[in-house]
Amino acid sequence: MKQMKPYILALAVTLLATACDKDFVEVNTNPYAVTSSDPALLFAGAQRTHLGNWGSEHTIVQQFVSPFNDGATIGVNFNADIDLNNNPKWDQSYPGAVRNLVQALTILGNTTDRVNLKSMVRIWKVQTFMGLVDTYGDVPYFDAGKAVSNGVFFPAYDDDALIYDDLYNELKEAIAALNPGGDYVGSDLFYGANSNASTKTTTATEQVAKWKKLGNSLLLRLGMRYSKLNPAKAQTIVAEAFAGGVMTSNADNAYVKYDGSTYVHAENNGLRNFSQFNYAAEPFVNQLKATNDPRARYMIATYFNAGQVANDLNPNTTLGDQYGVPIGVTSGQITSDLINYRGSNPNGGLAYSQINIYAVGSPAAPDFYVTYAQTSLLLAEAAKRGWIPGGDATAQTHYENAIEADILVYSLYPTTTPISATAIDNYIAEPEVAYNPTDALELINTQYWIVNFRNGTEAFANFKRTGLPALSPNLFNNNLGGGFVRRLTYPDREGSANNANFEAASAAIGGDNLTSRVFWDN
Repeated sequence: MKQMKPYILALAVTLLATACDKDFVEVNTNPYAVTSSDPALLFAGAQRTHLGNWGSEHTIVQQFVSPFNDGATIGVNFNADIDLNNNPKWDQSYPGAVRNLVQALTILGNTTDRVNLKSMVRIWKVQTFMGLVDTYGDVPYFDAGKAVSNGVFFPAYDDDALIYDDLYNELKEAIAALNPGGDYVGSDLFYGANSNASTKTTTATEQVAKWKKLGNSLLLRLGMRYSKLNPAKAQTIVAEAFAGGVMTSNADNAYVKYDGSTYVHAENNGLRNFSQFNYAAEPFVNQLKATNDPRARYMIATYFNAGQVANDLNPNTTLGDQYGVPIGVTSGQITSDLINYRGSNPNGGLAYSQINIYAVGSPAAPDFYVTYAQTSLLLAEAAKRGWIPGGDATAQTHYENAIEADILVYSLYPTTTPISATAIDNYIAEPEVAYNPTDALELINTQYWIVNFRNGTEAFANFKRTGLPALSPNLFNNNLGGGFVRRLTYPDREGSANNANFEAASAAIGGDNLTSRVFWDN
């Protein structure tokens, strides 16, 4: 009997192992786990890319200011390099948009029959990386977003000029690959089945036509970036984009909407929560007032209590009553020097204008990424420079079309009413707005500044490219050598999390500081 025990034990172990192995995969598989991703949904999730935040890019181009020079609010308002102000573009691009777009392309592969989806992903990846390069310079590009697919956890930073070369190639190839007989991408937030009523398509033919215009409008934007560095290259790319067909009306705009409850515009929501720190900047307010801009009442307002704007349901939007905070002036100076400044609001905050939180600054406001108005202004500049046919006559047409188009989109913001054709005509005829050949570039790029009131990334990039409008530097201190912020610095955590690549990138751009320049800004 004793001799049988080892055999009985062995048999029991075998039977137990067999029993455990039975249904092992099923027992140890989470039936609710995501095992695959639809690249179309990844793409849709990446379409809401970062447009700049009120406290950084908009402050640099003097549309917005926070006059509190202590703590986190100091930032670029006072030429200071503060991590909190520099990070949003990076933080909202790499973990979300870049990762989703790269993963979508990985899933689609090289031989997919979803050629239109793949082309859209490639086009939008270009837009995303243009924003990153324009803001930071050298960034991770070729290895970016490949932690899951390739195990690249410490991506190298790539030269910004080389990135732009690849973005050009990507755009050209993706636009050419769009096929009106191919797949319809219903999840596309710009032109798909559930997109905005004014831009919705129902067939692949219609959708592809929209994306070709969007792609070529991005190509135009990319080409114009070279205007200072390499005018001949700029002209060539601009001519290619124009010949390919760019946006021709507001029905081509690439934008998304928020409902203010389920989908909240987080950047705008912050204007309500921290309103006591948020003010319109004097140069921007003065521009609106000097030209009787009909958009102004939807952009800026004064409130009964500047620290509790959400409690004022009917703010004062009369243009003559609006005043912007001077650049480089602190809240302490404003409240103590009542000869030069307007002082405190007796009910709270400062006696200056803020963003209209019920229209442009609403949590339900749409985000505009690429628009007909932007595109027309770039064409106006191209015509003025002789890069597309038509000279001043064509430049004026594009310029005036752009102004009209931008004013008309204000009807898409909450609590607004359409601005009349008469008001538009009167504005275009204003002495400081009316087109004239001598001041054409200043006029065109001043309007680009206004058109991009809620696209800080583009407003900042175009200001660096052109130096227009002619703003005065913030001379609160000499941190910038009497100039402007030229880029935002890398997140501090990159110095520890990806140190070797961070150090190499910092050295390559001449130092990780606010005055280093992206390649096309030299």
